[in-house]
Amino acid sequence: MQEKRLNFFRKKTTGVFLLLILPLILFSQNDTSKINRPLLHTILITETSAYAASLVTLNFAWYKNYPRSSFHFFNDNDEWMQMDKCGHATTAYYVGYYGIRLMNATHIERKKAIWYGGLYGAAFLTTIEILDGFSSQWGFSAGDFAANTLGSIMLIGQQFAWNEQRVLLKWSFHQTSYASYRKDLLGSSLPENMLKDYNGQSYWLSCNIHSFLNKSSNFPKWLNLAVGYGAEGMLGARTNPVSFDGKTLPVYNRYRKFYISPDIDLTRIHTRSKALNTFLQVFGFIKIPAPAIEFNSKKQVKGHLLYF
Repeated sequence: MQEKRLNFFRKKTTGVFLLLILPLILFSQNDTSKINRPLLHTILITETSAYAASLVTLNFAWYKNYPRSSFHFFNDNDEWMQMDKCGHATTAYYVGYYGIRLMNATHIERKKAIWYGGLYGAAFLTTIEILDGFSSQWGFSAGDFAANTLGSIMLIGQQFAWNEQRVLLKWSFHQTSYASYRKDLLGSSLPENMLKDYNGQSYWLSCNIHSFLNKSSNFPKWLNLAVGYGAEGMLGARTNPVSFDGKTLPVYNRYRKFYISPDIDLTRIHTRSKALNTFLQVFGFIKIPAPAIEFNSKKQVKGHLLYF
């Protein structure tokens, strides 16, 4: 049941993510020197409406189908080799990232923009955890809450310290053969695989080197160095089942993978096209495919000419 809720959660957070970046696309070119109150009101109404609609949908279209209970906790820290926790942190980070950009577009005071916008992600995801806490099927996950908080802290801390994001959380994906054995859990199409198949996902800390150098440095402003984490061999959340749907499943060893790879910071590339600049900002969360060195828990070292 935890796996079913996780799949539903991915769809809901994806919808809220899109609702957040839509106002960014519409209003990112605002250059008013004073607080743009109509824009501020529009953003607040949009965000509040999206937040309320998501909670109503979750409560009445999902949670009502399962028994309620007193508030309780659920420990899922050993699921998916912690790949889901990376996903929580990254989601909170980017919902907050776009939240700050939306607040900055209104020209409100800097600290308020950082706090109000930066906490969007953690606030929404924590609400989902609270709803889980009152459902007998699941429970409040302290691990998920910690990951949500960590993603927001990483965002807000950098914004206060440097007024920019020098170390980005990023995501990449490649299709795997594992999904063909558990389409119910890992997805039956490319869009579903991208959301559900943790075997093909990688999460990265992408560090912008130029931002730590002297401003006069000729080092490319867009070139990053990234370290990544992934896991493979997973046909179930905690363990791999022997069979599914009457068919015997292959035996896979579950193992962790760590990467070092160059990266491109799309958010630091500026063109004369406002539409292209917005596109680069919106999709800056994607780790650009590049050569990579892999170190895994099977004590192997591998080179990848182009890793997704």
